[in-house]
Amino acid sequence: MKALTWQGTRNVSVEDVPDPEILEPTDAIVKITSTAICGSDLHLYELFGPFIDKGDVLGHEPMGVVVEVGSAVANLAVGDRIVVPFNISCGHCFMCRRGLQSQCETTQVREYGSGAALFGYTKLYGQVPGGQAEYLRVPLADYNHIRVGDDLPDDRYLFLSDIVPTAWQGVQYANVPEGGTLAVMGLGPVGQFAARIGVHLGYRVLAIEPESERRAMAERHGILTYDLTDTVVDELVDLTEGRGADGVVDAVGMEAHGNGGIKLAQNAVGLLPDALARKLMDKAGLDRLAAVYASIDLVRRGGTVSLSGVYAGEADVLPMKTMFDKQLNLRMGQCNVKRWIDDLLPLVEDPADPLGVMNLVTHHAPLEDAPGLYETFQKKEDGCIKVVLRPAS
Repeated sequence: MKALTWQGTRNVSVEDVPDPEILEPTDAIVKITSTAICGSDLHLYELFGPFIDKGDVLGHEPMGVVVEVGSAVANLAVGDRIVVPFNISCGHCFMCRRGLQSQCETTQVREYGSGAALFGYTKLYGQVPGGQAEYLRVPLADYNHIRVGDDLPDDRYLFLSDIVPTAWQGVQYANVPEGGTLAVMGLGPVGQFAARIGVHLGYRVLAIEPESERRAMAERHGILTYDLTDTVVDELVDLTEGRGADGVVDAVGMEAHGNGGIKLAQNAVGLLPDALARKLMDKAGLDRLAAVYASIDLVRRGGTVSLSGVYAGEADVLPMKTMFDKQLNLRMGQCNVKRWIDDLLPLVEDPADPLGVMNLVTHHAPLEDAPGLYETFQKKEDGCIKVVLRPAS
């Protein structure tokens, strides 16, 4: 089959790889009809080379049709149309029963002290072949699926794999009171949905984003947007009676604008031999924290900063004095996809499309165009906000 593979830093290519097979009786094989490029994939493209092997298949936002099931699979049948959540969880362990599927004790990657295994996402998360491919093996398939109907297009459902529940969880974690103010840092795909969810829930939504195309997209959904300037945080605090937002969702993560010295350090680590680079990243890694710092300044006293953007540094410096003095709440973590599906499935199927799932994709393309679109997305060129790939049949 054809699959998008990692070949090196900023180097991915579509290659012929072996077709996936049933390895455990709880597996299923899915023919992929749509698969997206996620902002998290750009961390692999740019930074995480020491934890990836050449030829690894990327991608964790897929959907498709079941073409084979293992002998122990009871809840799926050949022909079922499903979305595949990006985290791989069992549904019955201590963590899954508490809605913490991203911490599943059955699939935790204990070698690296990590949570649940993820599709297409480095040795840190199990090195499981991903979904930017023609076919995908789905472990623990009875639980790791979201069955959907046949009538609506893929774009209605595809983002249940990751970015819609990630945004929903981010807003839930932000703990905004009824009629309160939600600020969103960054209007990439997760930030777009977080802001739209805020509007859907009746909040006043203020969003900061340096790219004009992304601000324009958000404004079409009733979101007040602001350019990233040196004074924007002070301006938004002034707009909230001098208090700040009730909750802030950081949808940017570790590759935020600014922190040029740390960016140079990240790039330098990537040039080291993998074994040494892994040790440095594991114990002394640093993130670009401009979005976190801005979120801490923007949230009101007693408010909540919710981190949806990915962070991976173990030596990051946070302003503890300010956080303690402001009595802040900090919530974060990989999304627990299955926890939120009962809330979200009716919204993505609603004919009114209240979250605008049909108004996010800027680029549809065949799988073979993926390498060029990784670069386009990473450089924010051609108005690129979200890419959906259609593997060849």
